Amino acid sequence: MYKTLLFSMVMLSTFLAACSGESSSSNSETSSDGNEQSDDKQVLNISESSEIPTMDPSMATDVVAFQWLAATTDGLYRFGKNAEIEPGIAKSHEVSEDGTTWTFKLREAKWSNGDPVTAHDFVYSWRRAVNPEVGSEYGPYMFNGVVKNAEAVSTGEMPVEKLGVKAIDDTTLEVQLEKPIPYFKELTTFTTFLPLNQEFVEKHGENFALSADALLANGPFKFTEWKAGEGWVLEKNENYWDKENVKLDKINVKVVKEIATSVNLYESGDLDRTSLTAEFVDKYSSSPEFSTIRKPSLLYIKMNQENEILSNKNARKAIQRIINKENVANVILNNGATPIGGTMPAEFVSHPESGKDFREINGNLAPYNPEKAKEFWQKAKEELGVEEVELNLLGDDMGVAKKMTAYFKGQLEQLEGLTINVQSVPFKERLRRNSEMEYELQNYVWLPDYLDANTFMNLWVTDGANNKTGYASEEYDKLIERANNELAQKPAERFEAFLQAEKLLIKEDAVIAPIYQKGSAKLQKPYIKGTFRNPMGSGYIYKYAYIEGK
Repeated sequence: MYKTLLFSMVMLSTFLAACSGESSSSNSETSSDGNEQSDDKQVLNISESSEIPTMDPSMATDVVAFQWLAATTDGLYRFGKNAEIEPGIAKSHEVSEDGTTWTFKLREAKWSNGDPVTAHDFVYSWRRAVNPEVGSEYGPYMFNGVVKNAEAVSTGEMPVEKLGVKAIDDTTLEVQLEKPIPYFKELTTFTTFLPLNQEFVEKHGENFALSADALLANGPFKFTEWKAGEGWVLEKNENYWDKENVKLDKINVKVVKEIATSVNLYESGDLDRTSLTAEFVDKYSSSPEFSTIRKPSLLYIKMNQENEILSNKNARKAIQRIINKENVANVILNNGATPIGGTMPAEFVSHPESGKDFREINGNLAPYNPEKAKEFWQKAKEELGVEEVELNLLGDDMGVAKKMTAYFKGQLEQLEGLTINVQSVPFKERLRRNSEMEYELQNYVWLPDYLDANTFMNLWVTDGANNKTGYASEEYDKLIERANNELAQKPAERFEAFLQAEKLLIKEDAVIAPIYQKGSAKLQKPYIKGTFRNPMGSGYIYKYAYIEGK
């Protein structure tokens, strides 16, 4: 997930530029290495379009939380310059010959309250993430099938103490895996794998991670203010183990839902960066402060198959094909986004033998075709015995999201007899409704969590934590299971299994309606140096950022 999920994870391209094919400008916002000293006031002023639902790493599911958890908390490893994996709390690690035991040696580090960061903090956090009494959405999703006994723990069949993680001593963490996971080091950068100070978490109870005084940091920055609905302030964490490489003293973040407002604040000097929507791109495209990138995250329409209409495959295929994706990407967005015809983004993973991009191989599995869409819709109505249909379309209440939802309504209502009721709600409420499956149609964004095709493909297994569509396919489940077990050490065959699974998911079963691969257009002040794009979950890395020449 950057669930919008972020990544999210967010996300987290997947966010490794070297593998995703993003241009270097998309990963480094400056040609500087970020280590220069500057006499300028080291304060960065930026905005977010949504409030943070929670900063609890066990409970966070959205890219906003992922962004600021990455800025305030170091895991075993973290993303650094040019989206390279660099040491966090782990100084080093060793892997057993069979690939199932990872032993991490931890550095001397402190929490922002002065407590030492120890191996016990990772054990507590990871157990908490899979504890069914806690109810983490990402915990089972990220740990099950990866860390030994995670699935049995998350379903209540085993106590949390049986999870395959233990502190050998304060500075040695041992992790037992269910099977070899080649990308496990990348996984440890993800939000759900971050450590937690048990005493602090339990002291704050239900209020943990919901206000600045109920947060603890061990990363480059720490929260000093957090005003609900308005924004938050981060300051340099003087207890950070690598504080010598942190140049910014403060980051001021305002919640600004409307891009027009954000642009005005940028022009007045109140913000140092702003995203742009289509109506602003032409105006600013010639500015040296303007840039665009294509991200490895997707927007698609989720369809709840527990709804009688959407349980019909022909109805879903009609919805897939009635929306003009070119207009969405090139007219409504006009920010580097591109139409997409599958659940795997372009320039993300390539065939291990031919080197061809996944998206290029499978092509457009759900092409825009209004005439064909109307044929599918007519078949669906005949099969369902209906002439008039009403469906609710859930989306966020922010400016560009509201415009997108309004456009989808118009496109979908080309299907004879279909009425779309738009439901624009705050981001946090949309996440809740998705989790509870309280929707019929939904605009949804997914960001990769790690650099592997599985981060997009295992979303749709039966009863998967992030499925939330009611889709259940024994054939699809077997393909994903085979890819991650029998074929785990056979890269080419594994890739072929994922290709086959995507065809089943999109072309045959029409589980989602893929719309576009996200792009981003922005204005950024030239005095901002040393910021880097993070492919996993969070959007930016601020550890090495600084102000020069303001």
